[in-house]
Amino acid sequence: MELRISDKISKIAPSITLAIDAKLKQMIADGIKVYGFGAGEPDFDTPKYIRDAAIEAINKGFTRYTAAQGTVELRKAICGKLERDNGLTYNPNQIIVSSGAKHSLSNAFAAILNPGDEVIVPVPYWVSYTEIIKLNDGVPVLVPTKKENNFKMTKQELLNAVTPKSKAILINTPNNPTGSIYSEQELRDIAEVAVANNLYVISDEIYERLTYDGKKHISIASLGQEIKELTIVINGMSKAYAMTGWRLGYAAGNEKLIKAMSSVQSHAVSHPNSITQYASTTALNGPQDDVHKMVEQFAKRRTYMYDRLSAMKELKCIMPEGAFYVYVDISSYMGRELCGQTIKSSLDFAQILLEKGHVAVIPGAAFGTDSFIRLSYATSMETIEKGLDVFESFIRENLK
Repeated sequence: MELRISDKISKIAPSITLAIDAKLKQMIADGIKVYGFGAGEPDFDTPKYIRDAAIEAINKGFTRYTAAQGTVELRKAICGKLERDNGLTYNPNQIIVSSGAKHSLSNAFAAILNPGDEVIVPVPYWVSYTEIIKLNDGVPVLVPTKKENNFKMTKQELLNAVTPKSKAILINTPNNPTGSIYSEQELRDIAEVAVANNLYVISDEIYERLTYDGKKHISIASLGQEIKELTIVINGMSKAYAMTGWRLGYAAGNEKLIKAMSSVQSHAVSHPNSITQYASTTALNGPQDDVHKMVEQFAKRRTYMYDRLSAMKELKCIMPEGAFYVYVDISSYMGRELCGQTIKSSLDFAQILLEKGHVAVIPGAAFGTDSFIRLSYATSMETIEKGLDVFESFIRENLK
């Protein structure tokens, strides 16, 4: 008799982004020169003062269990950051530290969702949102957005998606994969709907430090006490401090909700890594010069990549305002042949491009829009320049 896995797990799709990245790394290991524009990971080293703090933690013996919710010192540092950067006042009991922002999202949905509860998700969306919601017995309600509105959900589009089963709205600003940033008025429109319908807002702000051209990130929780009570702010160390592998995220919200998330976490992982917590406290309380320098480099790469892609025949994209991605419309390629194979989807295009052209991009199908691809500029300018040369020549020579 065959043993069965959970029906719930069988409905979860594996991460396309991680699958592309794994294929890329295997090709590199096989000695193939590949240009990678896939994974969303800063190519900079974690700043030295943060690395030094981790070593200090080890040498001091800071290697034992911490509180499930995170150390008091780190939660105080997060409160200081939220006050300083976002105009948000929280106390340490309203903060929970987790093993990455993805883990924070999982804890949040586990704490608020009952079977069948609906979560409104604008499309395009980060690949893991829908699967995390489903893993926690929720139902993702996908709201297509328009390119002419920079892929941001409007008040009317949101209202059209609200039903008696609605429990939460998920927003991501700056956005992955589009790089769009919600304005204050757009956030006020969302807040108005949330408050009127008593809906949680899960606000993923992991890219908040990566903004360009004077654009300002605004946390929806800062727009009034009513929306603050309904909002779970999600953030972390990965993007701003080049700490992807350190795995540390955090959430801020009302105390009852954070207590529920802490209960979930205590049984799942006990607490996040003690050494990472120590280093993250130092990162938040320390100088921010390295962050600013990194953003300056991203800004230069963004402009170069956008200009190059926009100049390529039949490709269309919008200038990203934040994060480190360019979202490219490849609808003109659909139904045509590339290296003798018909392009029926963004996944087809990405696979042919990687296997035959040795350039890695993420298919838009991962984000709910199949006629797009995502390119990351979180890689060196040399890689961007040479990789786009290869990309352009491969398409020119092989697309029929």
